[in-house]
Amino acid sequence: MTDSGASRSFSAFRPAPVLFLALLLCLFVPLSAGAQNVTGLFHQWLKNDLWPEARSRGISSETFNTAFAGVTPNLDLPDLVMPGESAPRGQKQHQAEFRAPGAYFDHIGGVVSGGRRLAGLHAGTLAAIEQRYGVPRGIVLAIWGRESGFGNASIPHNAFEVLGTKAFFATRKEMFRQEVLAALEMVESHGVSPQTMRSSWAGALGQPQFLPTSYLKYAVDFDGDGRADIWNSVPDTLASIANYLASHGWVRGRDWGFEVVVPRELSCTLVGPDQGRRIADWESLGIRRVGGKPFPEHEMRGEGYLMMPAGRYGPAFLVTPNFYVLKDYNESDLYALFVGHGGDRIMYGNIAIEAPWQQVDRFNRGEIAALQHGLVRRGYDVGSVDGLVGFKTRRAVGLWQESTGRAPTCFPERELMGVLQ
Repeated sequence: MTDSGASRSFSAFRPAPVLFLALLLCLFVPLSAGAQNVTGLFHQWLKNDLWPEARSRGISSETFNTAFAGVTPNLDLPDLVMPGESAPRGQKQHQAEFRAPGAYFDHIGGVVSGGRRLAGLHAGTLAAIEQRYGVPRGIVLAIWGRESGFGNASIPHNAFEVLGTKAFFATRKEMFRQEVLAALEMVESHGVSPQTMRSSWAGALGQPQFLPTSYLKYAVDFDGDGRADIWNSVPDTLASIANYLASHGWVRGRDWGFEVVVPRELSCTLVGPDQGRRIADWESLGIRRVGGKPFPEHEMRGEGYLMMPAGRYGPAFLVTPNFYVLKDYNESDLYALFVGHGGDRIMYGNIAIEAPWQQVDRFNRGEIAALQHGLVRRGYDVGSVDGLVGFKTRRAVGLWQESTGRAPTCFPERELMGVLQ
């Protein structure tokens, strides 16, 4: 579409010229000159860039106009690159990787107690969902609790404000551009009102915290009212979570994983989904399930993967492919472990993680990135230099420790920083 075509397409707003009025108003609101300029640029982008593509995808002017009525960029969101700047403004890191991994589980008790109560209240719905999708109800309940406190958490933001801001300013502009276009499709074709589209600061929607593209692919109308309502309908919320997991490959009848004891002589560098073995083969290497319990017979022939989220400073697990389906929901080992363990406790009682989470050194993201750079320079694969302590970084630390005659712990330590940076 040519520039003149784009200009003509935007003239469809004349019956309800909210964006035009917003653009005029931004010139008179008593903001700083910098904020006025950013707001003006944002509205020009809506008019000249986003609208033409939305129109080409079948979005009506009424939908577009209503969705962005009164919307201005939210400059308090993280990971924004301001005009004229080359990098995002610094943000304090709150991810679990920057503190002791065990701290991630401090509030699991509330998810477990709430999940047990709601398992009884929604027993019929959960049974039907489990039968259709093959995902255990404990897992579905744990995700519901973790994502939105069973629907009780505040979801404070206007989705179009968040997604629009990020599509214009964020470091991942193209990703968020697709998300804001998907959000417009939700309004245009799926009967979702823009006023109900509340989101997190990251643009995740409703009780399952789906991005709009996930809503279009996985949201389910399970209560039969003709609309997949992940904000207000419990059946739709629970079924949508289960459908997401089933669509990502959840293996019906397999567990997510088991806490295990790893012999000291077995290297922690065997961790990772790229080093799978049959669970029977792991057992032959000396790995045992905690408490002397046997592995279920039907699991022995299945593939399992060693997972040690704190290296030798915490518990170890043999996980199944279902663990990595949980990671598809949220790309974090600790998140998947929280959901798997929480689901077990909801269904089977107070099953504790037996090995203690030991005290570990605390780092910021820049320090971890510097450590990763040092490992890469020495030829080790850390996945990506992102400042996150993923399994490849943990494994690389262990391999380097072994190569230098150190006892491998497979976890960053303060003493290593000065050597590897």
